[in-house]
Amino acid sequence: MSLTDTDIAGAAADLLAAEKSRDQIGLLTRRHPDLDMDGAYAIQKAFAAAKLAEGRKVIGWKIGLTSKAMQDALKIDIPDSGVLFDDMLFETGATVPAGRFIQPRIEAEIAFVMKAPLAGETVTREEVLAATDHVCPSLEILDTRILRADPETGQTRKVFDTIADNAANAGLVLGVEKHDPLAFDLRWTGAIVARNGEVEETGLGAGVLDDPVESIVWLARRMAGYGQTIEAGQVILSGSFIRPVECPSGSRIHADFGPFGSVSCSFA
Repeated sequence: MSLTDTDIAGAAADLLAAEKSRDQIGLLTRRHPDLDMDGAYAIQKAFAAAKLAEGRKVIGWKIGLTSKAMQDALKIDIPDSGVLFDDMLFETGATVPAGRFIQPRIEAEIAFVMKAPLAGETVTREEVLAATDHVCPSLEILDTRILRADPETGQTRKVFDTIADNAANAGLVLGVEKHDPLAFDLRWTGAIVARNGEVEETGLGAGVLDDPVESIVWLARRMAGYGQTIEAGQVILSGSFIRPVECPSGSRIHADFGPFGSVSCSFA
């Protein structure tokens, strides 16, 4: 049996309350064992609608689970996506206030800022490049409004929990450098990511579906199936090429993208 409208609205309300109280809820896949991808995106859509009703504005989209390693770990074969809101954006060098997030982690990504809309199930790589104003270094701040594991059964979150939870998105930090997407080979563009001066992770853009541009192609085509469009001016986080780095209080994060630029933030 699929989820009812009441189920969807209830799950979205619980996620919103968890974000505000910073008190995580239990696994939605345990509450609703029949939760599937369509149901998960329906909950995400209801969560986003509640945010918009509170006065938030959509500034873009994030793409997750783009690496083969993460897909294999979660036993899926496609990425996922989530919504970016205006209150999620931090400038590079910013300090995230204490208590803003529950269990923040960061990932390094290449961000695309669009100058023209993208829509349709046949969007091509060339159309993505033509619609892109610039690319820049970025960090995604992940958080989870859902417990990572059920305390009673030990069951861990499934991909449907993550999708419903706005793809675990909580924030983004953009670097100041702006590049033409053709000025760099984005497959070979990567970062050295350090926490408190110690290197935690390194990675290359090729870890994102073999090419970050293909990630934007995937998003535009997936959104078409849900009647959505990438709009001009929106920021698209193309997907992480490192594993998530835990960011407890006192963490200082610096991602060195070499000639591409750098981006940093701290957690109070």
